[in-house]
Amino acid sequence: MKLTSKGRYAVTAMLDLAFHSQAGPVTLSQISRRQDISLSYLEQLFTRLRKHDLVRSTRGPGGGYSLSRPAQEIAVAEIISAVDEVVDTTRCSGESNCNKGARCLTHDLWDDLSRQIYGFLNEITLASLMDEQGIRKVAERQDEKMKESLELKVPLPDN
Repeated sequence: MKLTSKGRYAVTAMLDLAFHSQAGPVTLSQISRRQDISLSYLEQLFTRLRKHDLVRSTRGPGGGYSLSRPAQEIAVAEIISAVDEVVDTTRCSGESNCNKGARCLTHDLWDDLSRQIYGFLNEITLASLMDEQGIRKVAERQDEKMKESLELKVPLPDN
């Protein structure tokens, strides 16, 4: 399967955005800190996500990104496709030239598997992921860790 870190990071960042955008736009630096993804990499991903109308940006103070539509309408497969990832388990990238320029014996098997995986990911939305207990616990832990980190960086007022 050719799902690289680009697709994984895009889904992770979009899920983070879904968890936090109810309070307003979320900055990429916030996502970067919570998910430990480089800011420059997030900028590249969000350029593509914006082009595919999955996110919208707000400029200025208090600006950042928000989902362009409700989390229940955004499928994981759509996110992966938006960042130019392909779910493909064939050796030939679906070209049917896997055995010295011709279709190999198991091409149809791997092609069917690719379609099954895509269908599976297309049925999973950001909202359905947000409803999973284990994922919610991880998000809560990350939020608590970020809150503690911010509290340590804020200088205490002089008395």
